[in-house]
Amino acid sequence: MPTDFSKVMEIIEYRFQNPALLKQAFTHSSYANERKINRIEDYERLEFLGDAVLEMITSHALLQKYPKKHEGELSKLRSSLVCEYCLAQCARDLHYPDFVLLSKGERQTGGANRDSLLCDLFEAVLGAIYLDGGLQPATEYVEKFLLSDIENKRLFYDAKTNLQELVQKQELGELSYVLLDEQGPDHNKHFIVQVEINGKPYGTGDGQNRKNAEQKAAYAAILALKTKEG
Repeated sequence: MPTDFSKVMEIIEYRFQNPALLKQAFTHSSYANERKINRIEDYERLEFLGDAVLEMITSHALLQKYPKKHEGELSKLRSSLVCEYCLAQCARDLHYPDFVLLSKGERQTGGANRDSLLCDLFEAVLGAIYLDGGLQPATEYVEKFLLSDIENKRLFYDAKTNLQELVQKQELGELSYVLLDEQGPDHNKHFIVQVEINGKPYGTGDGQNRKNAEQKAAYAAILALKTKEG
């Protein structure tokens, strides 16, 4: 077992009985193709399983935590928790970009830090844990690394709406989103957006599309305004 994957087990606080599952969870299809590995051995099947396990665990946790919320509220809250950005941020906190196995080309183009890939990694590791140890350690993984900060994650999901309401409530002035930069070819775009209130910058965000960049910028602006309030 390579040292780096032993390090992953320390980070996630779970010891695999079958370490090959963990390696598979970090094997991107580009790496499998480059090394002529059977595609069944990349992370996509584990991500498929992890996605379903994540929905079940998250749904159960929310039912228990919010006994008075109706289905629509629970569904919206679950969506905020399992959105691409939140899962990618969890993967970054766990240092997954340092361990993912990518082709040289994919790594050179920034694949290790792409939200979509990191989201997949979080789910693939969950799928691997579920296969290796069952529902209990899978639940512990989700509760420890995703469900420990529900309110902030919900704040991000509705960031643009929340920011608009905050600006209106405090009568701060005109809110706008300014595109600062747009880079890369059509298949791998990168956008940087800045939130301005009355022409003053309050936060920036980046993403593979303008919508995601605006969402991140709005979240950064909300945090800045809350810090200012405090």
